[in-house]
Amino acid sequence: MCGIVGFTGRKPALPFLLEGLARLEYRGYDSAGVAVIERGSDSTEGSSDVVSIVRCPGKMADLMSLPALDGVRGDAGIGHTRWATHGRPSLENSHPQTDCTGEVAIVHNGIIENFRTLRAELEERGCTFRSDTDSEVIAHLVSVERSADRKSGLVEAVRKACRRLEGAFAIAVVAQSDPDLVVGVRRESPLVAGVTADAGLLASDFSALISETRDVVVLEDDQIVALRPGSMQVSDLDGNIVEPTCTHLDWDLEAAERGGYEDFMLKEIHEQPRAVADTLRNRYNQATGKLFLDELRTDSDLLKNIDKVFVVACGTSYHAGLAAKYAIEHWVRLPVEIDIASEFRYRDPVLDSETLVIGVSQSGETLDTIAACRYAKQLQAKVIAVANVVDSTLAREADAVVYTHAGPEIGVAATKTFLCQIAALELVALYLAQLRGTLYSSEISDILDEMHSLPDQIESILAEQNVDQIKAEAARWSGVTDAFYIGRGPGYPTALEGALKMKEISYLHAEGYPAGELKHGPLALIEDGVPVVAVVTNSNVSAKTLSNVEEVAARGGRIILLTNPGAQQEYLKEHDFPVEVILEVPETHQLLAPMLDSVVLQLLAYYVAKARGRNVDKPRNLAKTVTVE
Repeated sequence: MCGIVGFTGRKPALPFLLEGLARLEYRGYDSAGVAVIERGSDSTEGSSDVVSIVRCPGKMADLMSLPALDGVRGDAGIGHTRWATHGRPSLENSHPQTDCTGEVAIVHNGIIENFRTLRAELEERGCTFRSDTDSEVIAHLVSVERSADRKSGLVEAVRKACRRLEGAFAIAVVAQSDPDLVVGVRRESPLVAGVTADAGLLASDFSALISETRDVVVLEDDQIVALRPGSMQVSDLDGNIVEPTCTHLDWDLEAAERGGYEDFMLKEIHEQPRAVADTLRNRYNQATGKLFLDELRTDSDLLKNIDKVFVVACGTSYHAGLAAKYAIEHWVRLPVEIDIASEFRYRDPVLDSETLVIGVSQSGETLDTIAACRYAKQLQAKVIAVANVVDSTLAREADAVVYTHAGPEIGVAATKTFLCQIAALELVALYLAQLRGTLYSSEISDILDEMHSLPDQIESILAEQNVDQIKAEAARWSGVTDAFYIGRGPGYPTALEGALKMKEISYLHAEGYPAGELKHGPLALIEDGVPVVAVVTNSNVSAKTLSNVEEVAARGGRIILLTNPGAQQEYLKEHDFPVEVILEVPETHQLLAPMLDSVVLQLLAYYVAKARGRNVDKPRNLAKTVTVE
């Protein structure tokens, strides 16, 4: 969460800082601010320069409306959008934070775990704290180190300060004493840098830099970048110069804009055919008849000999992992456990060198998922990453990677990345089946053919007549306070994801359940008119799920059935089945069905949320990338 931007160049910094922060709004935040070094007119270098701070609780629109911004003219600065962890949203707790003198300004993502100890020490040394944040200790530490040794400069002061910090962080620093320098540091929280002929650039996300450059450097843990106009130097905490690796982004500024759609979420729902096609493209060598992963950094024989699989993920990615569990167990014949990443390390899971852990994260920077995978590697397990961001932390640290080529996803509620995660995970399942010989090559080829049909099938779901039917159904949810989603087999993770999308963006209470569990408690909540979305696409448990639907109907629930056209609907007519609305999806392999069924439920959640007047791109209290535990 939170966003960081930094700029130093031969033009005013403020336009870049504000534009960059606006591009990071999707991450979720509750305050915003900038610090810009204003050059003085005194002939003595640096003596009349000041660090101007403009910040406020609220949104970027609130910041940009402040009159104080009108006079900001400096050409180096940093900016931040904060999501509160230590200290409520307030003016005092907004970033940037400064030292006692106001000469050093910092912005910070993450959590400083030992900030209480550091704060007590700094207060004893005479530092006065103005906020409740953990971040403020960084500014004071840098200031103390600068005072101790003025000759060493800002970079060395930041280096010494960071050696004392415990926890995860990305930091940007500016100081009055060095008015064209921006310093950035990263530990377990994303930070990227770029340089042009006239500027040095810093951000917590690629999207903030894309207007200036598509060639970026992703900082590694405990690396420091020193940026000046037209130059960049990267070093480690010991002071050793590091030659950074440059990554070229293959998407442009237009890819991060709405493209004529009312919201990013709707745009991204409609981008799903292309996103899934891109994720599936070039995964199979026709000449050899073999699947391959994006990056394999371990002996494939080690993957061939695994005897157990764990999938670790959070939120929507967890649902994608649950859908993949069915595929891996069926195609690979290995036991699979699916874990909420934040719980994984703390339950003492049994892992060894013959265990495979698959970490799933849209950003590749979800701290809980990264921590779970690091724990797994400490116990000698092999790790495969599924991520949407090239060179992200999760991708770099894994033994192998499968990228979801979904492009940037701006809406907080995941849509296209969810479908692409399922596609990528099922490619991993087929790859493992290939290694272990649990499927014939002809079987793998047939499944891949069905997967390559999915983009056209998704396109058909997005056809106008289908959307009109979903809109009409959404209009009937105006007075709804509770909704339930049920499914069995692969329909169960679809039900969970459908309910999550509904609650995320419409704020309507929605729950997903295995259909067979209704009689063990949830059935008590069903009463007249309560909408129940039943996922009953063709599978080996369709008949059993329909029996559960009848249990709901008998208690007065209003049934919205998600099913395939054809024989199943004929059965419903013949048996006078109590279904009020039927939403159709094309038929596919039952293990691929969540990728089609979920599109309908995304649209239903979207149009219910719009009918209720919600901001679907920025749901309250949520953030796109969760980089704190």
